[in-house]
Amino acid sequence: MGTHRRPKPPGRARLTTLGIAAGTVSLLPTQGQAAPNPSVNEVRKQVEKLYEEAEAPTEEYNSIREKEKKLLKEADLARDRLARKQQEINELRALTGPLAAEQYRTGGLDPSVQLFLSGDPDDYLDKAQTLERTGDRQAQALGELQRTQRELAQERASVAKKIEALQKTRDKAGEKKDEVQGKLAKARKLLNSLTAEQRARMDAAQEREDAATGSSDSAATYNGPASGRAKAALDFAYAQLGKPYEWGSTGPDSFDCSGLTGAAWRAADVSLPRTVQQQYDAGRKVSRADLQPGDIIYWYNSTQHNGMYVGDGKAIHAPRTGKNVEITNLDSMPYFAASRP
Repeated sequence: MGTHRRPKPPGRARLTTLGIAAGTVSLLPTQGQAAPNPSVNEVRKQVEKLYEEAEAPTEEYNSIREKEKKLLKEADLARDRLARKQQEINELRALTGPLAAEQYRTGGLDPSVQLFLSGDPDDYLDKAQTLERTGDRQAQALGELQRTQRELAQERASVAKKIEALQKTRDKAGEKKDEVQGKLAKARKLLNSLTAEQRARMDAAQEREDAATGSSDSAATYNGPASGRAKAALDFAYAQLGKPYEWGSTGPDSFDCSGLTGAAWRAADVSLPRTVQQQYDAGRKVSRADLQPGDIIYWYNSTQHNGMYVGDGKAIHAPRTGKNVEITNLDSMPYFAASRP
């Protein structure tokens, strides 16, 4: 009597093929649970959200790194002062040593006893004057030694505090770095879960969106109405078109948003602070109606994202991970404010 075989359930590869044919992608299914199947468009929105969420901690990271640089410089200066104080103490100890030895050789005898023991009163008086001067010098040197030792202890405490503050700052920077990299890793995982055909569809959708917002990262030369330092800043910014966004970067091969604005104005001999918030605080605020090419544009709020106005309702900026320095419409993101360096 023949046996009847039950049909095998579709394997993992077959399920994957079916999912792709349906134009969906499975994201991180929990074992024993049905995997969710968001569309390619939903994946794109999730990735965009992760990139957007990474911007705020990126700016916090930049701010912490600036503080770290300042603390490192202060700690180095404190170490130099500490070394100088230690050298002073070494020299004072070398000076007080012979003085103490000389007093020891005289035995610290009472002057009247020394006079009794001396066969030559004139010689005694000369020695007494020398001893008195020696005692004065010794007292002065010992006092200087004590003062310098107190200063040395203060410098040591100062160095210890600065090093402790530096370590805490580095720890905070590490936390922010982990936060940014965690969000970017999630975005990469989502993107890597797409097939080549799905990625192509997503890229095409992004291109249509860029066309709708006027975004372009093609190489170009600034030929707008700016002049002077503003033109120099925009000339630099336009020369960066097409270079990739990289969080925490200030050039020359990649930039984050405030890294680009800072580098552009630095090329025009204007020094701007590092972060979006610092640049917002440092600039003179201008209304949207009074915008001039070169002004710094802030989107969303005063801390998250910025770029430079180029004229004709457009701006140049370093957008986010996965994109390049580009020109976009002023309203491609929620406009917040503008400032003039």
